[in-house]
Amino acid sequence: MASSIVLLGLLCFSLISYQAIASRTMDPTEGFTSLPLDQSNFEVQWPYNMQEDQRYSFENGIRRMWVYSNDKPHFPTSHTRPRTEIRIQGYDYSSGVWQFEGYGYVPSGTSGVCIMQVFGATGHATTLMLRTYNGDLYYYSDEVIVKNIYDRWFRVNVIHDVDAAKLHIYIDGALVYEAQGRGGESHYFKCGVYEQDDSSHYMESRWKGIKVLKKM
Repeated sequence: MASSIVLLGLLCFSLISYQAIASRTMDPTEGFTSLPLDQSNFEVQWPYNMQEDQRYSFENGIRRMWVYSNDKPHFPTSHTRPRTEIRIQGYDYSSGVWQFEGYGYVPSGTSGVCIMQVFGATGHATTLMLRTYNGDLYYYSDEVIVKNIYDRWFRVNVIHDVDAAKLHIYIDGALVYEAQGRGGESHYFKCGVYEQDDSSHYMESRWKGIKVLKKM
């Protein structure tokens, strides 16, 4: 009898462990449709007094963006901080379930910067910011969601369910954070580098494999 109970316990533990591993390695894009993107969908924003190629490059499928803390904003009348970002054009949304996917890379030393955001909210500019501080990935500046992201490629999937006011953040296929929506009538995705508090002088991120997906 005792051996049967032990065996049953081992089987249950194995099943739970298998389910946990399966959930960690799930594909966040399952059930979504990837939407077509071409160069017209990638609007680059960079310091207005520079040439684009002084802050942005696109080579071998990799979009590299960098900025300095003493750079100008992206247009003369803006009072925002320095940035070099890609703004996804053509897929602004106000309802439904949408997803951003991309592979990001942050070199050592880059800190105090937003590398990805969901723009649009009520009473705020954004519904989501992914920031890096001292090599860790944060939800805004509130909470570490992934440690040690420097000098490696990592897969980013952000799912925004507008109607349910929910966001799910996956890194390398693992669900690492869930957040509430922040309202807003229209949203779009951005990635790159946008200076925040306590920033390093030089900030850089690289992106490849960017996709926009929608649950139909």
